[in-house]
Amino acid sequence: MSADGDLGHVRGLLLDLDGVLYVGDEPVGGAPDAVSALRAGGIGLRFVTNTTERSRAQTVDKLGRLGFEVGADELVTPAALARRHCVESGHRTVALVMNEDVKADFEGLEEVADDPDAVIMGDLGEAFGFEILNRAFRMVMDGAELVALQKNRFWLTPDGLSLDAGPFVAAIEYASGKDALVVGKPSASFFELVLGDLGTEAGEAAMVGDDVETDVGGAMSAGLTGVLVRTGKYREDFVRGSGVEPTTTVDSIADVPRLLGV
Repeated sequence: MSADGDLGHVRGLLLDLDGVLYVGDEPVGGAPDAVSALRAGGIGLRFVTNTTERSRAQTVDKLGRLGFEVGADELVTPAALARRHCVESGHRTVALVMNEDVKADFEGLEEVADDPDAVIMGDLGEAFGFEILNRAFRMVMDGAELVALQKNRFWLTPDGLSLDAGPFVAAIEYASGKDALVVGKPSASFFELVLGDLGTEAGEAAMVGDDVETDVGGAMSAGLTGVLVRTGKYREDFVRGSGVEPTTTVDSIADVPRLLGV
C-alpha cells in the first residue's frame, strides 16, 4: 500500500527508536513534533527498541535530550523482558554477553563466570571476538539456556551499516545446535506484552519501524498494522527481497500523524 493508506482505526502505536525517531545523535526531521501530535490526538504510545548498547535509563535520557518526552514506563526494552524471563524461569545466575551499561538492567540476577543458568546475549560491537563467543558456546553446551536480547542482522551507525547482535547469536546457535530464546522483536511474546501494557487489541494497533523484517514483519505476524519508514536502515532492495509487504510505507515518522487523522 502507498503512503496514502488510512490508519484511522489505530488506537495504539508502537514506535521503534533508532532509525525512526533518531539516527545516531540526531532526531529525524519532524519526529519530535510528530510524537507530540500523536499524544495530543489521544493515541496510546509505547516506545519499543531492540537496541542493546545502552541501559533503559540511558535510553530515556537520550530521548529527552533529542526532544522526546518519554516516561520510563512507556519504554519497552529486550533487557527488561530477558530479566523477567529469567526470574519466571527460576534462573538465578547468568552470563551477560553485552556492554557494561546494559548490565544495570539485570538487577537481582547474579552474574557468574562459570556454570550459569542462562547466557544472555546483547551487543558488544567491535568487542565481539573468538574468546567471548567460545566462552558463551561452552556454557550453552554445558546446559545454560541461550537467551538473545534481539537477533537483528544489521543496523545503521553514524559511519554506515554495521553488524548487529544477530550474526553472533546465530554463530552460537549453529555451533551448539540449540536455538536461542529471542525476547526482543520480532518475537510474538514481545508484541503481546506491549499490547497488554497498552490495553489495546492487535487489530487496533500499529508498529512503525525502519526494519521491514524485525519491526514490520514481526508486528504483522502478531496481527498489528505494519508501517515502514524510509529512514534509518531502510533499503529498497532489502525490502523487495524480504517477502514482507508492509501495510503502508511512508517517508518518515513525520507522515504518521496524518495517516491516523491527528
